[in-house]
Amino acid sequence: MTKTLISLIAAAALAFSATTVAQEAADAGSSEQFRGLDQDVQTLKKEVLDLNRDLFLLEEELLFPANSQVAFFISMDVGEYFELDSVNIKIDGKEVANYLYTAREAEALVRGGVQRVHMANLKTGDHELVAIFTGKGPHIRDYRRGATLNFNKGIGAKYVELEITDRVKKQQPEFVVKEWE
Repeated sequence: MTKTLISLIAAAALAFSATTVAQEAADAGSSEQFRGLDQDVQTLKKEVLDLNRDLFLLEEELLFPANSQVAFFISMDVGEYFELDSVNIKIDGKEVANYLYTAREAEALVRGGVQRVHMANLKTGDHELVAIFTGKGPHIRDYRRGATLNFNKGIGAKYVELEITDRVKKQQPEFVVKEWE
């Protein structure tokens, strides 16, 4: 089931129960009964939200099992020599992610944020990751640079970080792709 379908089912259940509560309260005319029914609706609403959360977690587990999961993260250090506009990620020659950053998102990365830019399932074996970073480099010039990582996907989850750092000596940005242990 998709999240949209689950949300629609939850909304329909809440709408139905709210309508029933309103009709019963109008029929009874008693504020005490109305409070009791309102508590029932709140309990039902909490149960629907808990069910929605459980279904979301189950969906994540089914779509991305831990033994074949690979996740790619973007991080940035300082950001004095590079202003990030976009990232394009290819795995084994196939484009899997292309993300365009807003000014707020890029600023969050500079302040120490880490973004999960892509998550997928990969078969065990050797793979090639190519990440292409686009933005403004030194002297406000357009800058496009790539970074490559050949990695072996074994059994279990794999996490890869695409890190943008400043190389002070050369006054240039440096793009490093590394695997998390």
